Amino acid sequence: MLRLRQVVTVASELRPVETQLIEQLGLEVAYRDPGLRVFGLRHGLYPIGDRLLEVVSPREDGTTAGRYLDRRGGDGGYMIILQVDDLEPYRRRMGDLGIRLVYEPTGPGIEGLHLHPADVGGAILSIDVASPAESWGWAGPDWPYHSTGTVVTDIVATDIQATDPAAMAARWAALLGTSADQRNVVRLDDAELRFVEDRDGRGPGVAGFDVVATDRARVGEELTIGGVYYRLV
Repeated sequence: MLRLRQVVTVASELRPVETQLIEQLGLEVAYRDPGLRVFGLRHGLYPIGDRLLEVVSPREDGTTAGRYLDRRGGDGGYMIILQVDDLEPYRRRMGDLGIRLVYEPTGPGIEGLHLHPADVGGAILSIDVASPAESWGWAGPDWPYHSTGTVVTDIVATDIQATDPAAMAARWAALLGTSADQRNVVRLDDAELRFVEDRDGRGPGVAGFDVVATDRARVGEELTIGGVYYRLV
């Protein structure tokens, strides 16, 4: 298994971004993890199908998220979380590639590896295992009930800006035990990671997502919320 399971954006203020997600994409708040207080963050989790969108926002000075906002000049994409069956192959490839582990989170029925963004490029990458596979401990026990499907039903691609898209795509592919195609796309079991040229002049980072729209008349529409574009497909 190699799935896109959660994407994370960072915002200087949570509430305005959350309001736009609710009003424009029809999302609902599924969970707020009190454990994030230790990292100086407030956040919300919003299901899209069986995937999760998360928005984090610093609630105090000196946070990693706050420094990221400063470095990229405002709100934007922050983190990609992939779901796998077994962490050990990824640990081995991390060692082979010299990729550092910065954090090893655990929760109810879930554990993961947070990799150093300077070593993979473009985003904080987390590789996680959930048991049972359809659960997702980071989102609390009843997140599926908040997956409305009224406007969007899935996240099927992520665009990651890079100074050298081919090199970054190759780096991610080597870590994930797969390959990148000639368009610098790394295909997962159910989604694509697309490595693209810098579109907004802000440097490497998660730029946007393709989300499946329920209204076919809206296909092709692009919404910008919290410094990230949502392309309706």
